[in-house]
Amino acid sequence: MNQTIQPAAIRKSLTVAAPPQKAFSVFTEGFDRWWPKSHTIGTAALKQAIIEPRQGGRWYGVDENGHEDDWGEVLAWEPPARLLLAWRINGKWTYDPSLLTEIEVLFKATADGGTQVEFEHRHLERMGEGAAEARAAMESPGGWGGILDGFKQAAES
Repeated sequence: MNQTIQPAAIRKSLTVAAPPQKAFSVFTEGFDRWWPKSHTIGTAALKQAIIEPRQGGRWYGVDENGHEDDWGEVLAWEPPARLLLAWRINGKWTYDPSLLTEIEVLFKATADGGTQVEFEHRHLERMGEGAAEARAAMESPGGWGGILDGFKQAAES
């Protein structure tokens, strides 16, 4: 009997001292404020990171040379409660339009006026060879935890 061990989804939970409307806005419209410039699939330095504010919109990076590097698209746009993104970057850190992993971000109001943010990057097994290594990189200090810390700081400023 052959068993394939699939990489588990990456889940992060954080509380932001800002209401859901602001948290959602900073996550999406303010994406460039908190996305690390070191995290790009382009050949030149990242100049801007963009999430287009609608279902079917793109999310992508623009490098210093003006080249746009697609990362995926917006699958669901439900402000201020939910965002679902297609992540189409493979384990070799290149864009693959045939790959679909998902990033879902939920924004829930807390009793004290803040927001509970639930983050999940799922279907990593679809990355095929290199999925486990990609997951390990995403769980490293420079991965989703560190990236979301930058979001939290931006949302609370």
